[in-house]
Amino acid sequence: MAEPKWLDDREFTMWRSFFYMRRDLERAIENQLATHGLSHADYTVLVVLSEVDGQLMRVRDLAAQIRWESSRLAHHLRRMESRGLLTRSDSPEDRRGTLVTLTPAGQRAIHEAAPGHLEAVRRYFVDLLTPEEIDMLTSLAQRVSATVSGQPATAPGKTAVAGSAAGTGS
Repeated sequence: MAEPKWLDDREFTMWRSFFYMRRDLERAIENQLATHGLSHADYTVLVVLSEVDGQLMRVRDLAAQIRWESSRLAHHLRRMESRGLLTRSDSPEDRRGTLVTLTPAGQRAIHEAAPGHLEAVRRYFVDLLTPEEIDMLTSLAQRVSATVSGQPATAPGKTAVAGSAAGTGS
């Protein structure tokens, strides 16, 4: 086995800085959403459902969009359903697929949480960047995601970027 190519000091500092930034941002977002009784995972699911026509989609499509494994999503959807945020039902088309639908309680939850979430995303991240840094970070994030996932780089949905009822798309 070949010797690994160790990170030099500059690369290590960049990686560690990115690692801590991601953790700190996640903690700040989790804390903000907790004031509304939501986790970041809840918010992610609610945003996607709130942005699709009819606020309904197949579970497999939801899993693909938020990049979760089906078992994780199934457990999380069960918890969200028990809290009245969404419902699950068999697909009338093929009976093998499951549909998930946002409930009125889920709609209220996303609309109540979105303004504070957007403000936190802006304060802790977006407003700290120049327009050029936003473009560069978008390009880098898409390239890394494409490499890791093996999928072509794609831009996030326009509503997630431009601002939707949910505010930030995640």
